Amino acid sequence: MRLNDVLSEIDWVDQQLNGEVEFSAIITDSRRAVPGGLFFAISGSREDGNTYVEEAMARGVVAIISEEPLGKHFPFNFVQVSDVRLALAKISKLFYASPDEALNIIGVTGTNGKTTVTMLGQHLLGGSQSVGLIGTIRYDIGNRTLPAHRTTPESVDCFELFSEMKASNCTDALIEVSSHGIDQKRVHFVQMDTVVFLNLSRDHIDYHKTLDAYFEVKQRLFTGVLGTKAKRAIVNLDCAYGQTILETIGSNLKCLTFSADGHSSADFKATSICLSAAGTSFELSYPEGSIKVSYPLLGRHNVANVLAALAIGYAQGRSMDNLLAQLKSFSGVPGRMERVDAGQDFNVLVDYAHTGDAIKHSGEVIQEFTDGQKIIVFGCGGNRDKGKRPLMMRAALDTSDVVIATSDNPRTESIEAIFEDMKAGIESEAEAKRVIFIKDRRNAIAYAFELAKPKDCILIAGKGHEMYQELEGRMIPFDDRKIAKDLIEKRFGLDQQ
Repeated sequence: MRLNDVLSEIDWVDQQLNGEVEFSAIITDSRRAVPGGLFFAISGSREDGNTYVEEAMARGVVAIISEEPLGKHFPFNFVQVSDVRLALAKISKLFYASPDEALNIIGVTGTNGKTTVTMLGQHLLGGSQSVGLIGTIRYDIGNRTLPAHRTTPESVDCFELFSEMKASNCTDALIEVSSHGIDQKRVHFVQMDTVVFLNLSRDHIDYHKTLDAYFEVKQRLFTGVLGTKAKRAIVNLDCAYGQTILETIGSNLKCLTFSADGHSSADFKATSICLSAAGTSFELSYPEGSIKVSYPLLGRHNVANVLAALAIGYAQGRSMDNLLAQLKSFSGVPGRMERVDAGQDFNVLVDYAHTGDAIKHSGEVIQEFTDGQKIIVFGCGGNRDKGKRPLMMRAALDTSDVVIATSDNPRTESIEAIFEDMKAGIESEAEAKRVIFIKDRRNAIAYAFELAKPKDCILIAGKGHEMYQELEGRMIPFDDRKIAKDLIEKRFGLDQQ
């Protein structure tokens, strides 16, 4: 593709091009630069791509795009732009020939539930061979599956994935849309047919600074400021922020609403909810009538997720009978209330819950079917929002009998400092006696098993599907599910060192 031909599509400030410049790849990481590439020097919170311009040049890129003025004497092709991420998104869409417009794309945002709703939605709409997926756990592109490296990848990666879905004859695609993804313009110019709002609670305040700012970013998905306009919105009426979104978009979008709390005006609402250790059932009211729904997922919080996924399927023209038949065969989401069974006489569940709200929901799930004591093992991530740490401790204390606080992904922060922040959620001496602090996560899980008796339930929260811990810049292999299974098979193996 000729760079000169796309300059009219972006807001550039200055340029220095030596004749016609053709590029054959889009590069955002200098370590992956190849001859013929077009390098975008992106300035981030941790790294500044402008630092690596010379490395990219040495590797054979043909031009640099940056917000920095490189100067008339810079001995290379460059374009200075007002917003490098916006330019990246626009040029990526052009480079891959607008593959998003050949797909029916559903974007799902919310603090909790995005992974469950997108993976369940994919299952309901036809499965991974015909329905693409971009999310926290994996990227499905029709004929193959790739491991996910972030929930919402860079815009160039999104358009490349959409291109591969199109080539694999996918008809639909679901994408988890994170607040970082919106704010960093990773989904700008992506044509979404349907946008879905699940909920909003405290998370990522280290990045957004305030809850209002966090919501403002989420809301952009529904207002058309990302360069495209969706045809339809699906919104949770049980969340006050969902009500605000409805008021904001007004009649600009067709809307379907859902409620797990019996909101009378919802298009999809659940009543007569029955929860058990085997699954969930409820009476569904939807635009064509009422019908009984049952499925194997656990917990009250998943009622809202199921309603959202059913609304997605219904909006795409699927019959409710077909959707409910598919729902019964959904095996669940890796690391979301996932059972670990290695012959023990107590329940073990692994969940991704890593906010106060999510821990509350997961804790309520185990309360619903546990006759014995409820034990939770969890930690808080290092170098992230410190304000949510006491909220997570509070939620754990409110929903369990024993709390074992441990490491999550400490990153470069000391575990002692993280523990001190968590302690702010303990409100009495009696509560303090119910909390045990164990730095090593494996030892913490082993100790929970030592405490457990028949009919007890242990919830290991925070990491879910993740297979590593981030510690001092290193990624250390660690999978809660595997560790738990190994410990049980070895009859707990508590390390006394």
